[in-house]
Amino acid sequence: MATKIDGKQVAASVNDAVKSATLALEKDTGVKPGLAVVIVGEDPASHAYVGAKSRMAKECGFNSIQHTLPEGATQEELATIVEALNADETIHGILVQLPLPKHLNPDSIIQSIRPEKDVDGLHIVNAGKLATGDLDGGLVSCTPAGAMILVRRTHGEDLSGLGAVVIGRSNLFGKPMSALLLAANATVTTAHSRTKDLFEICRNADILVAAVGRPEMVKANWVKPGATVIDVGINRIAASERGEGKFRLVGDVAFDECAEVAGVITPVPGGVGPMTIAMLMANTVIAAHRKAGKTSPKFS
Repeated sequence: MATKIDGKQVAASVNDAVKSATLALEKDTGVKPGLAVVIVGEDPASHAYVGAKSRMAKECGFNSIQHTLPEGATQEELATIVEALNADETIHGILVQLPLPKHLNPDSIIQSIRPEKDVDGLHIVNAGKLATGDLDGGLVSCTPAGAMILVRRTHGEDLSGLGAVVIGRSNLFGKPMSALLLAANATVTTAHSRTKDLFEICRNADILVAAVGRPEMVKANWVKPGATVIDVGINRIAASERGEGKFRLVGDVAFDECAEVAGVITPVPGGVGPMTIAMLMANTVIAAHRKAGKTSPKFS
């Protein structure tokens, strides 16, 4: 059986490092990292997620604020809040919770955030820096940054000689994940819905990362024996065995059967998921260090 990565445990170690970096910065400069979260509408899942982020920010010692706008808020109202946060010297990180209501344009809002405060790592400047290999000049998107820490915990900093396959080419995860693996010297294939012979490509991967949003798509015969399998998918499927109308969460990987073949594997839930909030905290403290003219901490 594969070794199961405990994402909660790894995330806790990152959060501990963030707390230490926060205390050191405040002691040295008097600066407390500031994180502002903006949410529009009443989506329960988004509010639960934002609540978790706010709680962790306070636990890390940040100045944490939240702006909650009604479902019918206009593009101009949202843009005005972002503009004010851009100008606020006490705020080092700005996060606009996605998805936004359909009448709002998320891209224009994300691109209006100053790149140095874009702790979600979605601004085109940050994406461009990552794509060109500048890992120290920008802010890396949280979920791929967290997944990369899990890879490094298994294989170390240098992935030379290892083949990696990322299933998925989204701007949110697939592309930045491929860029991170490439920067660590892995030989990377980015696969997607139009890739031919996907099964064969995956079977050659030393590191297989699945991020397509298709429940349990990756089967045991897709996995190279001893491979590291990182499952980024979160899918809600019916669980009739639990009763009528019940559901359970699964990843893009058929966990039970793949765990019999892989060397290391992440579960869903409890794998990559906890790392996303941890890396949001890490990005915020990195942004605060840079603003204060201090060398930003490293997290691994």
